[in-house]
Amino acid sequence: MITTRPTDARDAEALVAILNRIIAVGGTTAMENPLTPAEFTAWFIDGPHVVISSCALVDGQPVGFQSLSDYYPLPEGWADIGSFTRREAAVPGAGRALFDLTVARARAMGLTTFNATIRADNSGGLAFYRKLGFRLYDSNPAVPLADGTLVDRLHHRFDL
Repeated sequence: MITTRPTDARDAEALVAILNRIIAVGGTTAMENPLTPAEFTAWFIDGPHVVISSCALVDGQPVGFQSLSDYYPLPEGWADIGSFTRREAAVPGAGRALFDLTVARARAMGLTTFNATIRADNSGGLAFYRKLGFRLYDSNPAVPLADGTLVDRLHHRFDL
């Protein structure tokens, strides 16, 4: 059974391992360099740009997280969303469970809109966010990766 709750510092080790594995496999996140637990905590749990951070657990063990942030300039009431769940021993429904908690927490804070910026080559991420009801509203064409590969970044929105 999947449970969700706000993320806290005790989750950093397990969640950074999930994120770093996703980064190592490649192709599904704009992040290209692994993070330390301290960097992860600042970026996704309690740093100055973190608006909301939620964690999914199975049998008390973290299996994924979702974070809202304000790293990039967006209209008032908007926040960027990022979702990450483990790849090995995937937990179907974890992303949806996280989204339900994130939406409830965001509405309670008075947020109005989520922005999801997704690499055009991330078919799984595109499908996930579209299934949740996100819709394309803008793009940045040909953004270079560290190796020089050009990949479009597609901006999707979800109105609360």
